[in-house]
Amino acid sequence: MSRDRGSALSTTSYAILGLLSVRSWSTYELAQQMDRSLGRIWPRAKSKIYEEPKKLVRHGLARAERQLVGRRPRTVYAITPEGRQRLAAWLHEPGDGPQLECEQLLQVFFAEAGTRADTLATLHAAHTWAVERNQGNLAAAREYRAGQGPFPERAAQLLLVSRFLTDYYRLVSEWADWAAHIVADWPDDPSVAVVDADQFAETVRRAEWGRVERFL
Repeated sequence: MSRDRGSALSTTSYAILGLLSVRSWSTYELAQQMDRSLGRIWPRAKSKIYEEPKKLVRHGLARAERQLVGRRPRTVYAITPEGRQRLAAWLHEPGDGPQLECEQLLQVFFAEAGTRADTLATLHAAHTWAVERNQGNLAAAREYRAGQGPFPERAAQLLLVSRFLTDYYRLVSEWADWAAHIVADWPDDPSVAVVDADQFAETVRRAEWGRVERFL
C-alpha cells in the first residue's frame, strides 16, 4: 500500500471510507447518511462530501460503478480491499480530540459588550438547541433498542457514539440552565457584574477531576 496514497487522505476521507465499509452508496446517499448520522460529530458541506468518493477512487481505495435507476444514471461507490486496509490502519492510531466550535459560547465569552437580556437570550437558545438536537438522538436510540435501526449489526458501535451525544446534549442543556441562573442576578450592564465566589470555587473543584492515566 502506497504511503503517498495514504498521506493524501483527510479525516473526511476516512469518514466516507468508513461508510463505504458498511455498504455501497451513491453520492446522494452518502450525503444523506452524513447529514443523518456523521453530521452530528463531523459536519461537512455537501460539496465536500460529493468530492471525497472521487478522491478515494483516484487513490484506489474505492471503485465506482455506473448504474441506471429507471432512466436516470447514478454512480455507486464501493470500498476496495486496499481501502479496507487503509481504514484499518487509520483506526490503529488514536485520532485527535474534539475541537469545540460554538457561536453561542463565543457570545457569552464577550457578554460584557452587550446586555444581560442578550446573554439570557443566548443561553435560552443554547438550551433549546440541545433539547432539539437530542430529540433526533433519542428517536434513533429508541429505534435501535426496539431492533428497528437501519444497521442493527452495528448497534454495539453506535451505542458508544449515542452515549457521547446523549451526555453532550445534556451537558449543554444543564450548563445553559445553570448559567442563566447566574446571569439572572447580573445588572443590566454585564461589564459591571461581580463574580460569584462560591460558584467560582465550585468550578475550580470540578476542574480538579481530570488527570491523565491509563483507565483500562
